[in-house]
Amino acid sequence: MSPMNKLAKHGPAFWGLINPEWSLCNKGRRQSPVNLEPQRLLFDPNLRILHIDKHRISGTITNTGHSVIFTADNETSSAYGTPQIPVNLTGGPLSYRYRFHEIHIHYGLHDQFGSEHSVEGYTFPAEIQIFGYNSQLYANFSDALFRAQGIVGVAVLLQLGDLSNPELRMLTDQLERIRYGGDEAPVRRISVRDLLPDTEHYMTYEGSTTAPACYETVTWIVMNKPIYITKQQLHALRRLMQGGPDHPKAPLGNNFRPPQPLLHRPLIAGNTTERERRSRAQYGRDSDEPDDNSLIVFEP
Repeated sequence: MSPMNKLAKHGPAFWGLINPEWSLCNKGRRQSPVNLEPQRLLFDPNLRILHIDKHRISGTITNTGHSVIFTADNETSSAYGTPQIPVNLTGGPLSYRYRFHEIHIHYGLHDQFGSEHSVEGYTFPAEIQIFGYNSQLYANFSDALFRAQGIVGVAVLLQLGDLSNPELRMLTDQLERIRYGGDEAPVRRISVRDLLPDTEHYMTYEGSTTAPACYETVTWIVMNKPIYITKQQLHALRRLMQGGPDHPKAPLGNNFRPPQPLLHRPLIAGNTTERERRSRAQYGRDSDEPDDNSLIVFEP
């Protein structure tokens, strides 16, 4: 049985035992995801606003049998015949320019869980993760994946709502075409930037990829507000299967890794007022109206 087949059979706790090359999954000290605790935040007034290029790109959304991944066409081999300009991520905690590569969608089979990152133990039904690689130091994503300062991951938590983020809808509109493992479908002209919530606030920490080999090369940026996903979109995600039409196996959902110990890693935030520094997780709990500018906003 191949390591990836074993991955499907055994849970995250076994990853480091399945393959010696995945030992970081069990022994690493900077693993992801983590539970974000506002009381542990350190504040850096010099943190900059995260910038993602606004222009639209095309690519392919794939049911890998383990996850749902949108991958950008590269600038030399666009599926639509014309080269496209890469989307770059800069600013925030980043010291280099990172080139957008792909988006991962993590979700649960029930509304109570599905996100990889959590805030004070509160989890969301889904999370999208926007990945880019350090294009100033490395030639491509695969090269950067196991190299220092190689990868940036921007995590956006998804909350149930009546109206969805329009760019997220561009991805979920293709789900019926990728119901089985190995299926893929084109996605035309999506704005990665517009997948972010309407806030400049974020938390950042140094961590890892959340699937084997758990490389500890990821600068994580977790946006402090969710975007919205509808029940219909979640239902479409939950219909996706790991296998093919003849042997569909299990649903693809619950494709998240449990939180890993933060240990002594700093959890950093910036661009906040003194009042915002005292703000605690709300998400519809423990207060009347959440403030749109508070450090961590949980919206019902």
